[in-house]
Parts: sequence; C-alpha cells; structure tokens
Amino acid sequence: MSNQSSSNQARPRRSVLYMPGSNPRALEKAKGLAADSLILDLEDAVAVDAKEEARRLVAEAIKSGGYGKRELIVRVNGLDTPWGREDIKAVSAVGPDAILLPKVESAAMVKEAEDLLVEYGAPKTTTLWCMMETPRGILRAEEIADSSLRLGGFVMGTNDLVKDLQARHTPMRLPILTSLSMCVLAARAAGIAVIDGTFTDLNDDEGLVASCQQGVELGFDGKTLLHPKQLAAANEAFAPSAADVEHAHAVIAAFEAAEAEGKGVALLDGKLVENLHVEVAKSLIAQAELIREQEAE
Repeated sequence: MSNQSSSNQARPRRSVLYMPGSNPRALEKAKGLAADSLILDLEDAVAVDAKEEARRLVAEAIKSGGYGKRELIVRVNGLDTPWGREDIKAVSAVGPDAILLPKVESAAMVKEAEDLLVEYGAPKTTTLWCMMETPRGILRAEEIADSSLRLGGFVMGTNDLVKDLQARHTPMRLPILTSLSMCVLAARAAGIAVIDGTFTDLNDDEGLVASCQQGVELGFDGKTLLHPKQLAAANEAFAPSAADVEHAHAVIAAFEAAEAEGKGVALLDGKLVENLHVEVAKSLIAQAELIREQEAE
C-alpha cells in the first residue's frame, strides 16, 4: 500500500523538535526556531495535573498560527488513557499537519484513531503518525505502516525501546539497530516518512553529530530533538551538502550525454552511472531546493 501522504514525504524533516504543550513560552518560542517540524507534546512532557491545560494551550497555539512553513505535529496521549480521546477531539478541531500516536502496537490502534479523526471532523490534510517504541510495535512495523492511507510516518521512541528491551544505550546503538532498520524498511515499503530517535546528552556535541550521521546512513529522513541547541547539527547532517548537489548535477549531465550517444550507462570519475543514480541525484537536488525555499521564509 502506498499512502496518500507519500507525496508529502519529500518535505524537509531534518529536525523534528519536541516542545512541551504545557509551556506557553516554549510554544511561542517555537515560532522562531530553525526546526523543520515541531512535535507539540501532550504526552510524556506533560504532568498528569497539567494535561487538560496543555491540550487547551496547544489547540490555541495551532489555531492562532504564526509557525510559518514548520510542520505541526501533536503527540496525543494514548487512547487507553483518560486523556487520549479528548486530545484527538480538541486537536481535530484545529487541524494540525499530523497527530502522533504513542506506543503503537497494531494496525487496530491506528484504525481506532483514524475513526476518531473522521468522527471529530479533522481535515483530510491531518495525517496520523506512529511512535515506534515497544518490542511488539517493532515486530509489527510492516502491519502498522500499511494500516491506513492516512498514515504519514513513523517516529522512533528509542528511550522507551531500550528500556523495554532491557538493553543499554551505547554510542553506536548496536542493541537497537535491528529495530531501527525494521522501521526504515517498513516505512520505505509503505511510502511514509521515518524519523530517528532523540540524542539525550545535551552536553555531548560530538556524540550528537555522530548520532545524526548514523541516522543519515541508516536511511532516516531526520531526527527528533529535545532542545533547540541540537537543531543546527540535525539540519546540517540531513541536508545535502553543496558538494552533494554539485555531484548530483554532474551525474545527470554525464548520463544525459551518454544517452545522446545511444548508451545506457555513463562513466563519471571512473564510476558507472546508471538510471538509478540519476533518480537519486534528481531526488537530492529536489530536496536541496525544498530546504532552500523553506529557509528563505
């Protein structure tokens, strides 16, 4: 199944910043941050006695606007909690870009949320995203990715995942590489976005850069972040460099020249260039252009 949101997949999601929904100053500050996407959080970042106030604040913030081209995603509480259903009702009324469901473990959980979006009249442009953060959720990644045409993407919840696996946080993340790759595979097969988990040590700049680079290598679209000071590293890592763009143009030019001579393969700097390389090059150039447009806002 290729999701309706796959056409939306190309939008830049290099940096996806969590913002606590109960903090009005943070919600206001987010309007000026260099984040591609914002997760306005009603779940983990909000204390039990602040849940209803956070819901009101987030709904008001979305309704009042001012976030420019930033993608607005609201992480709601689970539907098995006292707040989840009301979260979806309130958020549906203001129509953010997406609603993020925590601890998704089955297609049925996605369908239940989708039915509520319809019941509460959410705009069709509001997609559903899934937190992938439990062993059962990871094992059902393909089922979840194919569960709904309204599904927009996966967000890795690596802290909960490490805890549930009884594993360890390590610099190379070997204990969760299988889980990360399973979600990338499922997301790419379904044509949805997939965002890497957070890097929690706010004082380890080198570690953050390395984690972002690993996310790029694994195939993620971007990284979830806990603090604005992490934005620059993610934006740089997940964006094509000037050298990448220059090389992409060279790949296209070499292949077109070969085609003009009736050849199906070109040679560039001693390396073969085939049609698949041209597709990658065109995608990279398009992504760079989207980022340029967004940053020119």
